[in-house]
Amino acid sequence: MSEAILSPQTSEQTPPGQYEVHPHTKVIRGPKRASYDRELVHGIIDDALICHVGTIVDGRPAMIPTAHWRVGERIYIHGASKNRILAAIAAGEEACLCITHLDGLVMARSAFHHSANYRSVVIYGKGEVVDGEEGKMEHSRLFIEKLEPGRWDKVRQPNKQELKATMFLGFDLAQVSAKVRAGDPVDDDDDYDWPVWAGVLPSTLHWGTPVDDGKIKSGFEGQGYLRD
Repeated sequence: MSEAILSPQTSEQTPPGQYEVHPHTKVIRGPKRASYDRELVHGIIDDALICHVGTIVDGRPAMIPTAHWRVGERIYIHGASKNRILAAIAAGEEACLCITHLDGLVMARSAFHHSANYRSVVIYGKGEVVDGEEGKMEHSRLFIEKLEPGRWDKVRQPNKQELKATMFLGFDLAQVSAKVRAGDPVDDDDDYDWPVWAGVLPSTLHWGTPVDDGKIKSGFEGQGYLRD
């Protein structure tokens, strides 16, 4: 975005590089931790492999965890064509997508002030079905390439039946908010002399040693691209 845009919701202008704030994306609790920065939102999405997708199915709330990937200002998910949650979204139900990274446990001196350091994104919107074999094939590639860059050219690619059995949905990144907590616990002044350790227990994601498939053929054992 090269210019600030006038929000139809309010008379305020949306700064360049920021998402427009909607009534349902405005963070009310802990507003100082809120962000609508595009670069920050993109980073939180791209650093995650799993999002949770919720919608209404037959009048009741339903949610699934699923893999996702981003292309520009859209986030994509996929699953079985007959999945009831994806089918409801494809039929027009609005969805909510949530992504969270746990960065640490915040251990305070009082029970009340224990918390977590995290980065999160919430996205609202209606999904658009990716039609046609060409589009489905391209998003199959993007999904595999997010898991391991360069793997798409090594694996057997989907056949017509597999593409038919898979639904891909894309959501515009328009109704978006991020929320981030970082730093030390915030205790009451009277509690700083309480005789207990306080601080942050960092949490990080790391891959373990790869385990070869029991039916792997000779010559592929221990390739271990993740070991590097």
